[in-house]
Amino acid sequence: MARGSTVYTFDVNLSDVDRGVYAALALKVAQHPSESEAYLVTRILAYALEYQEGIAFSPGLSSAEDPALWVHDLTGVRTAWIEVGSPDAARLHKASKAADRVAVYNHNEPGGWLDGLRSARIHEGGKVHLFLLARQVILDVAASIERRNVWSLSRMDGLVYLDTEAGSFTLEVRRTPLVAT
Repeated sequence: MARGSTVYTFDVNLSDVDRGVYAALALKVAQHPSESEAYLVTRILAYALEYQEGIAFSPGLSSAEDPALWVHDLTGVRTAWIEVGSPDAARLHKASKAADRVAVYNHNEPGGWLDGLRSARIHEGGKVHLFLLARQVILDVAASIERRNVWSLSRMDGLVYLDTEAGSFTLEVRRTPLVAT
């Protein structure tokens, strides 16, 4: 019998000073059996850091065609496509055609992946925003999650301060351009 999804809850007190966004988020998130805890944590962080009206978790890993997160406006038009991990250039090319804004939150070592993206043809690559997260911090946070989590997340000057029941973590969210400006 296949292992089912594991459901986690995250109560996140969000203070995003950089964007002027303040919210109390109550998230119930299913972890797909093939999804690592690091990917799950990055998905939650991406949700909080991209938080706006219309943001939602997509079917994600259960549907290979969909991003991890997306944003739809009130008319149902997809305005943002948000990936987690290391999507390939073809996927970002498709995403850039499907939404006005594309963001990628990468929690892996970006070296060869980033070089490959930069040498590939991606539709309107300038609207693809890449955010590199320190892998070790993500792994440390992932090791601390429980089925029920209470987080206080603040972002100021590009740094994320995350307080959890297990401890405090500081994470630099480094934006790197896909194309040279």
